[in-house]
Amino acid sequence: MRTPCEGPGEEEQEEGAVANTGRPEGVPEAQEGSDSDLDSDLETEGTHGLQEWVKDTLYLRSCRAHGVVPASCFLRQGSTPELNLQHRGLGPQGARALASALTSNPYIKRLDLRDNGLCGPGAEALAGALSKSSSICDVDLSENQLGAVGAQAVCSALVVNPAMQKVQLAGNDLEEQAAQYLAELLVAHTGLKSLDLSYNQLNDQAGEMLGPALAENTGLTELNISWNHLRGPGALAFARGLEANIFLRVLDISYNGCGDTGASALGGALKTNNMLEELIMSNNRISAAGALSLGLGLRVNRTLRILVVSRNPMRSEGCFGVLKSVQANPFSALELLDFSDIQVNREFKDLASSLKVILPGLCIKTVACRVEYEKELLSVSRSAK
Repeated sequence: MRTPCEGPGEEEQEEGAVANTGRPEGVPEAQEGSDSDLDSDLETEGTHGLQEWVKDTLYLRSCRAHGVVPASCFLRQGSTPELNLQHRGLGPQGARALASALTSNPYIKRLDLRDNGLCGPGAEALAGALSKSSSICDVDLSENQLGAVGAQAVCSALVVNPAMQKVQLAGNDLEEQAAQYLAELLVAHTGLKSLDLSYNQLNDQAGEMLGPALAENTGLTELNISWNHLRGPGALAFARGLEANIFLRVLDISYNGCGDTGASALGGALKTNNMLEELIMSNNRISAAGALSLGLGLRVNRTLRILVVSRNPMRSEGCFGVLKSVQANPFSALELLDFSDIQVNREFKDLASSLKVILPGLCIKTVACRVEYEKELLSVSRSAK
């Protein structure tokens, strides 16, 4: 039994009908026939047909050369802008076969290769195509066990490709060794708008590398770094980077366990950052004391529209402190405060009611709101019967 990173993985390839020729049913075999036949075909197909023929032929030949089964959806892709190859079990060999065809495909704008067991070698094979493509601007390489080797290959390729705008690298076993390559990408690539690094193993050492890079970044507007291990020094360094950043609008740092230290640092960042609009901090071990420190930034911030602090042990006291800070800010732009899964008392509810008079557009979510909503649904269901 082999791991996902070993062997070509023919059995896990495209489920389409495949013969011994190594091509899907209905797709003509790439012939090396007479030149006269080829000229006749090209004359009837025109420029568009020529591009299609070249793309498909290169891919079929590449699949034969690497001993893998062609993905029929690639051959059916035509000129559509999205190529979805999720969960196909391509493996490193399948990535090598695909890479040669991608360089000759001018149509693909979004490439989805999530969960294909590419590993480091597969990422290295794709790097050349990603660096040269002028059409691909959105790529999803999540859940591919890329590790540090894959991260280095991908980041090096993206740095030299100004067309890339959105990159997803979630669930790739990225640790502090990969953080240096991610940091280089953040500093060098000014066209990248969205980056997903969630569900990795980025720790405090990684945070200390990514924080300064975030401070220098001049383009990223959305960053998801949830479900990592940014605690203590890592969360502090990351918050300092946010404080200096003037482009980021959406930050998801939930499920990191950054604690009160991280909450205090993010509160300090909110005092000076005048660009961030959405901050998601769910499940970060933030107590009432951390919530009060976070609130210091909310007293003066004018741009934050959405703040999610659900599933934190801040109790009603911490939620109340956050509301008081918002109440004290006449220029607050908040539209949503999410305290889901935190029990609140009557004092909090009274303050929330008075705050809505000042900010009628503000939505405040609590456990009570969810319970009332569920009761309403139950009554509607019963009346329908």
